[in-house]
Amino acid sequence: MRITIVAGARPNFMKLAPIIRAIEVAQSQGKTISYRLVYTGKKGDTSIDASLFSDLQIKEPNIYLGVESNDSIELAAHIMLAFRDEMKEHPAHVVIVVDDLTPTMSCAIVAKKMGAKVAHVVAGTRSFDMTMPKEVNRMITDGLSDYLFTAGVNANRTLTQSGTETESVFYVGNILIDNIRFSRNRSIEPIWFNSLGVHKGQYLLLTLNRRSLLNDPITLRLLLEKLIEKANGTPIIAPVHNYVRDAIVKCGLPHDAIQFFPPQRYLTFAFLMNNAKGVVTDSGNIAEETTFLGVPCITINDYAEHPETWRQGTNELVGESTEKLETAMTKLMKNDWKKGILPERWDGRTAERIIQILLEN
Repeated sequence: MRITIVAGARPNFMKLAPIIRAIEVAQSQGKTISYRLVYTGKKGDTSIDASLFSDLQIKEPNIYLGVESNDSIELAAHIMLAFRDEMKEHPAHVVIVVDDLTPTMSCAIVAKKMGAKVAHVVAGTRSFDMTMPKEVNRMITDGLSDYLFTAGVNANRTLTQSGTETESVFYVGNILIDNIRFSRNRSIEPIWFNSLGVHKGQYLLLTLNRRSLLNDPITLRLLLEKLIEKANGTPIIAPVHNYVRDAIVKCGLPHDAIQFFPPQRYLTFAFLMNNAKGVVTDSGNIAEETTFLGVPCITINDYAEHPETWRQGTNELVGESTEKLETAMTKLMKNDWKKGILPERWDGRTAERIIQILLEN
């Protein structure tokens, strides 16, 4: 079986690395299976730090398609043409795509048209907001997929209610948990950690990336002012990209209220997340990882790709409400946070299940 695995952005690699490792285990057991890793972006992409592949213990992509564009339609068109050429030169039985990015949808379309089966990892997530480009990507990719690998019963229910054939849906668990479990004992303390004078369990970790929030300075300032107020002197560490830092600084907050750092390598960020008193974020992936780690998480969003994080896990959605943020921060600082439980099949064996299913079918 020849498998092509597609990554369209840095976060995709975290979910594809366990699949690659599972394929290599199957190869060592004598199974007839091979893979080719394709990255749709450029080699030297600044979002892909040099340590990423060593941290994940996978090889670099076999090919970089070299496509970049800020226009999603132009991006889709150029990826489809480049991936068509890739598939012609390296035919595959199965193309694995992940999440809900434009490259995910684009490569799924090409794979289907060229006769390969499509396997969608993290299928069935929905916001039910068709104004979101990612929602369009999800629906098209799910509609084309021969294997829909889901992380939870909510995603299963969404797919079956939309008319998806049940024999194409496989409840395998959360692939992101495979990686955080694999890496947990390999995390790396940042060299600057001790020099800050902070201690494990005595700092807050802040990450933001959602453009709609960063482009709203009034709402952003109100939320961060409330966060700083309720933190009451507890250090707030923010390893963020320059555009995030610039947006926060422009809000006019005290320059020393938040301690900024560049984005961290994967294993260093894992250390910061695992040892934080709590995490404040707008990232669904981080909410999933903190649920596995048992770390309190406050999500500045009304939506989570996996409702399990707030229904069962350690996550709380506060949207962009300062009142909800204040309530959540009060609980966090008083150590009155819910314990949370690990959702079913978030056990670190998702990739193993995926490869077994592909080999059996």
